[in-house]
Amino acid sequence: MTDQRKLFNGIPLSVLDLAPITKGGSAEQSFKNSVKLARLVESLGFNRYWLAEHHNMPGIGSSATSILIGHIAGVTKRIRIGAGGIMLPNHATLVIAEQFGTLESLYPGRIDLGLGRAPGSDQATAYALRRTLSRGAEEFPQQVDELQAYFNYDPEARVRAIPGEGLNIPIWLLGSSGFSAQLAAQKGLPFSFASHFAPDYVLQALKLYRENFKPSAVLQKPYAMLGINIIAADTDDRAMWLSTSQQQQFLSLIRNRPTELQPPVENIDEVMSPIERAHIEKTLDSSSTLVGSYDTVKQKLEAFIKETEADEIIINSQIYYQEDRLKSYEIVAEMMD
Repeated sequence: MTDQRKLFNGIPLSVLDLAPITKGGSAEQSFKNSVKLARLVESLGFNRYWLAEHHNMPGIGSSATSILIGHIAGVTKRIRIGAGGIMLPNHATLVIAEQFGTLESLYPGRIDLGLGRAPGSDQATAYALRRTLSRGAEEFPQQVDELQAYFNYDPEARVRAIPGEGLNIPIWLLGSSGFSAQLAAQKGLPFSFASHFAPDYVLQALKLYRENFKPSAVLQKPYAMLGINIIAADTDDRAMWLSTSQQQQFLSLIRNRPTELQPPVENIDEVMSPIERAHIEKTLDSSSTLVGSYDTVKQKLEAFIKETEADEIIINSQIYYQEDRLKSYEIVAEMMD
């Protein structure tokens, strides 16, 4: 698989898909768009294609993450497909072990399991998912231990994950703070940091992960994949215009009124206050939200990798028009060796 993979400055590039549901669109169309994108990026040499668990968000269609992973894996051939991630406190660990054991059995050697400890939703939705809030983020390390135990082969175990046990399914820990960075280091697991919406903490989290890393049976040295936003177009102006859709999506979250992904607007300042704009600019910092033409994005991407020493980059592109989203990844692919 390595000889088929293209690299950017020696590191692989991957895709994070939130299965955006656009204004006037539907989940059905979102999933068709994801199929087209997955097939395209596979042909362009991207390394993996991850889908993220979110709930109660009108603009994100990937709530039934395991089902969608299976769908995308079924229409591709080589690219790794995975969860970026499964919000483990929402689920019984046995169910996740069985689901991903099933996926790995159907698509051997291609499935990744990224785990997060956030709910991927608000508190009311978390309660609807779990029926109790007694199992919180503080139990996340114990849940990870349970999940790893289910993947180990133990014929004497009282409860066994079938399918699941004995399968080699890579587990990643995901995070936007230092907690998962330290846990990934302690357990010797690969780590993916959400720098695409938590840019202020990326260097601190990487330092914690790398300095505290303990080699394990699955990983001998730290491996960090970092999330970034890329909106690339033929010109800087068009890319900036396309980026207003993502800005509006974050604006709806700030206002606690999440919406479908909105079409671009000519003047973003007309739809938000100066305080809201400052908040969004802090979240979508220019160091990890790369907007522009080929030359602009390439320069910023090189700078980000140099600063962070990332082992891999995973790219989110919240773009309203499907043709522009495909074009953005095509432009990024032109930067690969």
